[in-house]
Order: sequence, then structure tokens, then C-alpha cells
Amino acid sequence: MTYIVTVDVGLPGGVPELGPLQRVGAVALLEDGFRAVDTARAPADLRVDLVDSVVAVHPRGALLKVVVDAPALEAAERAVRFLVEGLLERSELLADWPIDRCEVVLHSKAALESLEAAGGPDAPPADPAARKARHSEPPRGTGAGIGHDADAEAQGARRQMLGLADALHSFPPATFGVRAEDDARLAAGALVWATGVLVDHLFEDVQTLSEEDTTVAECDSPLWHLEALPARYALQYDSLFARRFLVTVIALTTRFTDGTFRRLSCVAEELALKLLLDEARVTLETFGLLGDGVSTALETFADTVHEDMDHTWLYDDSLDGIEESPVGNALGVRPLRFKEWFTPLDKGRHVHPYATDDQLDT
Repeated sequence: MTYIVTVDVGLPGGVPELGPLQRVGAVALLEDGFRAVDTARAPADLRVDLVDSVVAVHPRGALLKVVVDAPALEAAERAVRFLVEGLLERSELLADWPIDRCEVVLHSKAALESLEAAGGPDAPPADPAARKARHSEPPRGTGAGIGHDADAEAQGARRQMLGLADALHSFPPATFGVRAEDDARLAAGALVWATGVLVDHLFEDVQTLSEEDTTVAECDSPLWHLEALPARYALQYDSLFARRFLVTVIALTTRFTDGTFRRLSCVAEELALKLLLDEARVTLETFGLLGDGVSTALETFADTVHEDMDHTWLYDDSLDGIEESPVGNALGVRPLRFKEWFTPLDKGRHVHPYATDDQLDT
């Protein structure tokens, strides 16, 4: 079975935060380390198939997503820890970096529901599309199951989101433009919550496209988010594109949470922010928390972070090529061509090394 293992690697005590050049160097070391991994040399009980890996380095360490085929969840976690420990030890510069977390992140409620329902009338559907539709539904009302309390669940989610708000270090409450502090904090917390959901779902989309060796337009299996990108380019959304887009999402949301965000770097980041906002709204609405104040806070946040809304024209096929037309030139529309989605919007902006156009030549 395929598992996505999340690994948080920190910095040794007393080491200052990593600067931009140090982060690029750490990415290179980690990616080279994964490419050099030989799982056949691992002990028999820790031997798994390494399917893919994604590396994101932030000022205080690194976030790794490691995709492996393993016989069981515990085996996947143990094998990936062994793999990453060895990778770090082989690099003099990374040898002292501690692993703070190494686990498959499960949505516990859905997992418990599936286990309890296994073989019964409420068993999850066998069809992948039906499963996705079921797990995308809002929580059912009180009458849906014994002991289910929708109000308590909503209040619990609200507390969690308010607690997550402080993690959005790049944006003070004023960014959300609302008077009620709780509305601003709830919007901020929802964005942090949605980040985890979006990243996990995109990993699943990457895995689906890789396994089927296909594009979004031709994929027979359901996808979480890639189908929400502009449909005109769906034939070009293959597994490589999906990995580049996933890394872009991780790089963007890392800047959101580590306090280094200044501006969106490329068209792909503009689209990534759209998906993040959509996921935040869905999450809030699922728990009945998307009130007018929170909705306004998210809209204000979007208006503040987006310098323009040119990327929305990608969703209107009648405007295809507008950036090259006299009207587009008069309006100052920035390049929207697919091949330039991962190109920095200007010389003062930077795109994650994995996602740059240079990656296509490697």
C-alpha cells in the first residue's frame, strides 16, 4: 500500500535561522540525498519502495513528504525514519539536524468511521469517485449517528482554528480588514488548517497521476484539486506539473507561516492561493463557521495578497491570449501563458528551485 509520510526536521539547538542561500543549499543536499537512496541496503524489516519525495526548507528546518510503498502504516513510518536518519548522517552539514516528527498523517475521524463501518451498511464505497464524494460531504446532523454532536464538533473546530491563527506569521490581523478580532483570527486559522488539507490532497493527486501515467484531462480516477485549475490546459497537467505545483504550494504557505512572505512570485502561486482560499472556505462552511465577518475577512485577505486578478481570466476561454492582444497591452495584463506559470513575475521574485523552468531540463 502507498503511504505519504510527513517528516519535520529541525535545526540543532543554538543554530540561527537559515538564510535564503542556506535554504537553497539545504534543498539541494536533501534532494540529492533522496536520489542517492538505495532501499535495498536497508534491513529486511525496514525495506520499502521509495516512490517519490518532496522537500521544502524553511528558516527553522525542513518539511519532507516521502511517498513509499509499504506493507503497513507502521512499517512505512519506521522505514522512512531510518531512511531520513541515514540521509542526514551522510551529510556533514545536516548530520546534527533532529527529526521532530515522522508519521503518516491520518484524518482520525474518517479512519475511525471506516473501521467501525467495515463490512456493514455504512462501509465506505468501493468506487473511488463515490468515496471522494462521501468524504467531501459536510458532517451529517445529529441524527446521522449515535453520539454525534454537530455543535460540539463545530466549536471544537473553531477553537482549533483560533489556536492556529498565530502560525500565520506574515499577516497581522489588519490584513483581514475586519473589526471583530475573532473573525480575523478564524480566517487566519482556517488558512493554516486548509494548508494541511490542500497539501495532503495534492500529494494524493500527484500519486494518482503518477500511477496512471496520465494527465488531469485523461485521468479516470477522481482528483481533489488539480481539476480546479484552468480547464484549457488540463491536457498539460501531468505528474511532473503536479509535483511542481505541489512544491509551489508548500513554498508559498511556508512563507505565509515563517514570516518571510512579501509578494506572490509567479502565476502558479496566484493559482495556488486561489485553491487555498477555496479550501479554507469549504472547511469553514463544513463546520458552519463561514459567517459574514469571516467571509469578508477572507475576501479582504485575498484582495490584499493578490496584486491583481489577471489569473482569473485563465478560467474564461473567451479571453485566451488576452495578454498578447492590444486590449491586454492597454490594461497591462501580465503574461499568462502556461509555459510561464512558474517564471518569476519580475527579477525581484523567486520560485522554488524544484518548480522553476530549469527543472524541465534536468
